[in-house]
Amino acid sequence: MDAVEIRLRINGKEYRGRAEPRKTLADFIREDCGLTGTHLGCEHGVCGACTVLLEGDPVRSCLIFAVQAEGLDLMTVEGMAAGDRLHPIQEAFSEHHALQCGFCTPGFLLTTLAFLRDHPDPTETEIRHALAGNLCRCTGYQNIVEAVAAAAPAVARAGPEAFPPYARAAGSPPPPPGGETVDDSG
Repeated sequence: MDAVEIRLRINGKEYRGRAEPRKTLADFIREDCGLTGTHLGCEHGVCGACTVLLEGDPVRSCLIFAVQAEGLDLMTVEGMAAGDRLHPIQEAFSEHHALQCGFCTPGFLLTTLAFLRDHPDPTETEIRHALAGNLCRCTGYQNIVEAVAAAAPAVARAGPEAFPPYARAAGSPPPPPGGETVDDSG
């Protein structure tokens, strides 16, 4: 198969590369863009470890071809922290011991970000429902649920600053042009 030119924005930076049409978005993010926080678990869309935000919506990057993301905005876990300052959701996960091995954590973090953007004052039942598509083999989930509940008020207090432009909801205005371009095509 012939490789196809792909251009997309990840965490506010433009990435360009070439990939065969059958290459998954998860593999493109990890191998071509060098962003290894997106983890591959089941590669069947079941576990949620590969969850990224695509145009603001959580998606399983193992189920999407890289060519389908052409021209779109993505967010990976690397886009959550502001330099050395953790995102309030990351802080809550740390404070509540909501991780053990950490393999599933990036998917949980991004799922939580999108969920709290749309549900700023969730109940425990709503949190459990929102996280039901992410699997963890280590924690038993209770600390994860507690972390999301603890993060909700902190995220609400942070307001729009808790949601980078590339974590915007689908249909909202695009981020301003500019930013760094990374070209891996050659």
